[in-house]
Amino acid sequence: QVQLVESGGGLVQPGGSLRLSCVASGFSIANYAMNWYRQAPGNKREFVGAITRAGDSAITADSVKGRFTVSRDNEKNTLFLQMESLKTEGTAVYICNAVGTSEIGTRQNYWGQGTQVTVSS
Repeated sequence: QVQLVESGGGLVQPGGSLRLSCVASGFSIANYAMNWYRQAPGNKREFVGAITRAGDSAITADSVKGRFTVSRDNEKNTLFLQMESLKTEGTAVYICNAVGTSEIGTRQNYWGQGTQVTVSS
């Protein structure tokens, strides 16, 4: 069964840090580009960052550039999001996403359920 399970969210004060993880099961992330998105109540889902299959290149949205870092460990089948200098507008459900081609050649797009991050004093 294919699953993406996020963890590491919680309550943090403005200026604080969190590290999110997304563990995949049922498939190998090595064949997939991986992304982070977030969605705040009443807002559309927003792109946060992405990383290539090999992990040799990553990008982040302008709103988090310089503060968030996307990384991955293909051997552990895990995606990470390191968040520094968090702001109150960072309060959202953070969701991981895998996009790629399965072992049988079909295009796949998998989503996790998300982990809640609340930035508040």
